[in-house]
Amino acid sequence: MTTQDPSARELGEFLRARRNRVRPQDVGLEPGGRRKVAGLRREEIALLAGISTDYYQRMEQGRQVRPSDDVLDAVAAALDLDENEHQHLFNLARAARRHASARARRSPERVPDSTRHLLHAMGTPALVLSQHLDVLAWNTLAEALFGDPATLAPAERNMLTLIFRDPEARQRCPNWETSALQYVGILRAAVARDPEHPRAAAIIGEQSIHSADFRRMWARHDVRSSVHGSKQFRHPEVGEITLAWDNYPLPGDPGPFLLVYTAQPDTADFERLQLLASLHATRERNRDSVLQADPAEQQRPASGTAVS
Repeated sequence: MTTQDPSARELGEFLRARRNRVRPQDVGLEPGGRRKVAGLRREEIALLAGISTDYYQRMEQGRQVRPSDDVLDAVAAALDLDENEHQHLFNLARAARRHASARARRSPERVPDSTRHLLHAMGTPALVLSQHLDVLAWNTLAEALFGDPATLAPAERNMLTLIFRDPEARQRCPNWETSALQYVGILRAAVARDPEHPRAAAIIGEQSIHSADFRRMWARHDVRSSVHGSKQFRHPEVGEITLAWDNYPLPGDPGPFLLVYTAQPDTADFERLQLLASLHATRERNRDSVLQADPAEQQRPASGTAVS
């Protein structure tokens, strides 16, 4: 393993970010006098983890180290990592142990026909995302909630591109910062599995160029592996609506996942979702009628997409 190994470098950057986050008093140490670092010193983490300072320093520098699970557990405890971060640390270390050729074997992420049929049979917004948050498939209710991804070029159909670069995203998402951090954390977890993946490099590079917010969030090295939650939308047609979301993994290693939004029946959010579906269906029928009457209308651009 060399200092240029992407997996080892990612591991080192994660350790530094987490070390800078921990204050001495958080782990029972005296703050002391003037400190040159924002968080703990390397020697303090090494002391808490029961390893040598040189060994921990080599981990942060991405040098040739292969920490055991016991060492990783000790470092995780010293850094006060939560469950998601603890697992992320193990994923990074395992990726660093593997030979680069093993990481290079990649398969295209495909949406099974059965999943596409399921999407269109569902009476609630749903879409399929790749491990790097590309929008691979969606149903009409997702289109009604987010806008039509088909109006975008395939390379732009990505949740990070939409939430960071669509000017309407912040207006449509009252908790924009939380949503953005969630997506960035999901991408960070994908990078841990394969730091050299060309799609990850393209997305990170593009977002870093165009968005200071992305650069700020990416530097935090936060990771997210949540499979459910809730999200609030501010839709121009039906107002504010809060939906529960769940994601379900699809075949592949790793593979895409199905993201489903639902509302509790007999609630105001459920009624707003039903109204949105009705308005979208009416709009689609009107559009189809216009296209049948004047085929030239097919050449005109459709409305944009705003995803949050």
